[in-house]
Amino acid sequence: MSDASARAPLDDLVGEWLTLPDLAEALGTDVSRARGLVASRHVVGVKRGERTTFQVPAAFVVETDDGPAVLETLRGTLILLGDAGFSDPEALRWLFTADESLGRSPVEALRAGQRAQVRRLAQAMG
Repeated sequence: MSDASARAPLDDLVGEWLTLPDLAEALGTDVSRARGLVASRHVVGVKRGERTTFQVPAAFVVETDDGPAVLETLRGTLILLGDAGFSDPEALRWLFTADESLGRSPVEALRAGQRAQVRRLAQAMG
């Protein structure tokens, strides 16, 4: 991670965010299920915005054959990062910062099906 990206505000790296009600709506479920996704580490987020509401990156939601869903490979990667001692904001910064070896950010690589490459990088962080 370059020094500049290490200092970039998360908002600049992530772009679009979803509140839990927005996440629930995007997934066609209810807010308690969206909270459950956070509790089970399927997604992570931070408190942000004017009213400091908890929000998750919109990039965590993908379109599948069965409709919108949380990026399937995200949870394992989040667990690896957590095991390496990353806080949720640090994990988000890592996921959304371009990596030379991937040629894109880890979250973009996960969305493109590069789970093994991303997990190798995450394991190397530990």
